[in-house]
Amino acid sequence: MKLDIEAVAEEAKTWRRQIHQNPELLFDLPETAAFVAKKLHEFGCDEVVTGIAKSGVVAVINGSRGPGKTLGFRCDMDALPMSEQTNLPYASKVPNRMHACGHDGHTAMLLAAAKCLSASRDFPGAIVLIFQPAEEGGGGARVMIEEGLLERFGIEEVYGMHNEPGVDVGSFAIRSGPFMAGADRFLVTINGKGGHAASPNLTRDPVLVSAHMITALQSIASRFTDPFDPVVLSVTFMNGGNDQALNVIPASVKIGGTIRTMQPETRKAVEQRFRDIVGMAAKLFETEAEITWIPGYPVTVNDEEKTRVAVSAAANVVGAGRVETAYAPSMGAEDFAYMLEQRPGAIILVGNGDSAYLHHPAYNFDDRAIIYGVKYWLSLANQELGRL
Repeated sequence: MKLDIEAVAEEAKTWRRQIHQNPELLFDLPETAAFVAKKLHEFGCDEVVTGIAKSGVVAVINGSRGPGKTLGFRCDMDALPMSEQTNLPYASKVPNRMHACGHDGHTAMLLAAAKCLSASRDFPGAIVLIFQPAEEGGGGARVMIEEGLLERFGIEEVYGMHNEPGVDVGSFAIRSGPFMAGADRFLVTINGKGGHAASPNLTRDPVLVSAHMITALQSIASRFTDPFDPVVLSVTFMNGGNDQALNVIPASVKIGGTIRTMQPETRKAVEQRFRDIVGMAAKLFETEAEITWIPGYPVTVNDEEKTRVAVSAAANVVGAGRVETAYAPSMGAEDFAYMLEQRPGAIILVGNGDSAYLHHPAYNFDDRAIIYGVKYWLSLANQELGRL
């Protein structure tokens, strides 16, 4: 039985707005996960599993035409700890929480696809729908993988989708290869010798060391790496001394920040160069430096063949002229990268139109994009598994 996709997409708007009003963070998504699981049961999915990575939900839809490939379709569900400034009638009801990245829309689109796929089933193989928690900094994809997601459900290929402000509604964007950056964080504690500011020769001034260190670290991007291989190093935190004692040189200073890279090999090389510079700068001024390195999401790399699959599926929905196939890579990070390290696949961007950008308090997912996202999932299933 085929459903009216337009009608399902219209219904999905109400789901999206309900999720939007009740945002939850990281792995703690009891209401969102319960809502998703309830819908998947109502749709008649063959299997609905909850509690993966605490609040992740996975559903299996088996085709009616015998064995075949098993595809994984993934969306993220969590919100951000920030205050909404949209004045929408369905704005967040929870202080300091909002869906500022469109995960409410992603969830609604995959739920709508689940409803249509469950009703049809005219395909071989199976589709595994992955509703993931904790994309916003928690590495929910990694945790789901560690808890056996890919093996347990026999997932052979995996696909994701994210909305993109600035891309027209009714359009898609993607690129093969490195698409989103690897993101690591660092904290450096410079331990020197404090003392009176009138006698700096009796100290080992960590403030001076931090200044040299910050300047030297910028050479990683400007002099150490290929200018056609993007690297961003930003020192975003600095702490030392006391503004009530401006005649005191502190004994220690802390600096911290983030590094973004687009190639896995470059990521490793940059970390080593970072450690070398920090260590040598500290030694030069007879101080010591303690490095806390906080690995973040890896580089998101779209498989070449599966990118072509995604492009073809999107073109079947909106026409080839509305699918940008060489979209500029982003220095933002995405934990879908963990899944793409384990299985061939690709993540595509669906246009969100002229909205505020992601993670902005005025951002809102454009409900007009829902129909295109749903049709993309169905087109992808049809293309890879058979007629629907």
